[in-house]
Amino acid sequence: MSERMPVLYNKKPCYDIVFTQSFRALWEELDALGCQEKRLCIVTDSKVDELYGEELLGLLEGKCRKAVKHVFPCGEENKTLDTVKDIYKFLIAEGFDRKDMLLALGGGVTGDITGYAAATFLRGIDYVQIPTTLLAQTDSSIGGKTGVDFDGYKNMVGAFKMPRLVYMNLEVLRTLEERQYFAGFAEVMKHGLIKDAVFYEWLIENMYEICERDLDVLQEMMMRSCTVKRLVVEKDPTEQGDRALLNFGHTIGHAIEKAKDFELYHGECVALGAVAAAYISWKRELLTMEEYYEVRDMFVPFYLPISVDNIDPQEILRLTKSDKKMESGNIKFVLLKKIGKAVLDRTVTDEEILAAIEEIYFSEEDVHA
Repeated sequence: MSERMPVLYNKKPCYDIVFTQSFRALWEELDALGCQEKRLCIVTDSKVDELYGEELLGLLEGKCRKAVKHVFPCGEENKTLDTVKDIYKFLIAEGFDRKDMLLALGGGVTGDITGYAAATFLRGIDYVQIPTTLLAQTDSSIGGKTGVDFDGYKNMVGAFKMPRLVYMNLEVLRTLEERQYFAGFAEVMKHGLIKDAVFYEWLIENMYEICERDLDVLQEMMMRSCTVKRLVVEKDPTEQGDRALLNFGHTIGHAIEKAKDFELYHGECVALGAVAAAYISWKRELLTMEEYYEVRDMFVPFYLPISVDNIDPQEILRLTKSDKKMESGNIKFVLLKKIGKAVLDRTVTDEEILAAIEEIYFSEEDVHA
């Protein structure tokens, strides 16, 4: 059963999020956007292409002016300006103009790259998000943030570009390997922690069904998770204020991700960053000790890490201070005032950050203790 959630931009309808369990209704949605006379380019990575690339191309051929596919090598290491450059070259060779459209088929890397290409090619063309990972469905496909990594720094180059549609086929979550699936769950948990304590409790109550990937439960989970992000994005579409709350867990998380050379998945690093941020919240007496340990331990049943080895805490601190979230020399840190309510703080000290990193650092000394 398909369900629809409208997203507003500057208080006006901007695009819909469609929740469904197949690709069957995709052309109907594209047809409603006037795609009969458009050239459509599916942008996807090599792994997703093997699963769904030909299926989607087959759905489009003969229905629009032209349907083509551009495939780039999968992996975070390819989230670069060079990959965007290759998309530009392909679109020019295929004769694309401003009236045409890109379709981002894949995870967060694909969505971010495609969105940035759409924002900048010919000064902007339309694009549609078709996210195929839990991480992309619950987070990166919604809200119009696009971009690429630069010299190893996450999303350092980018633009705000709203999609025309977000089409979520939840059936694709069944094809995700286990580690990737649960890595995406970190963003779902984040939405409950920062804005919706009732949703957070619902996640715990439905733990078994979520782990078993019950599609009906996943559809309700995604609608509730996306509602949190939708409301935040509608209130602050270009991150001038409250949208920064969505960065809970990301400040230290991004630093760990870079320090580990992307060996860990983004969602795994967000989970580690969330534990660190909750630790600072406890030490500032915003959370009780019991609340901190509950937040920390609830990542475990969803196969997410709460400690990390082979890192240098001083290096992690240095990397947090080179993050794009720095403002006038201060880090915009997201803390928990309580479960279900996050706050922005610009006064977190180096000592507090180091203590939080030490809390999640699993060293050789710990093994032999």
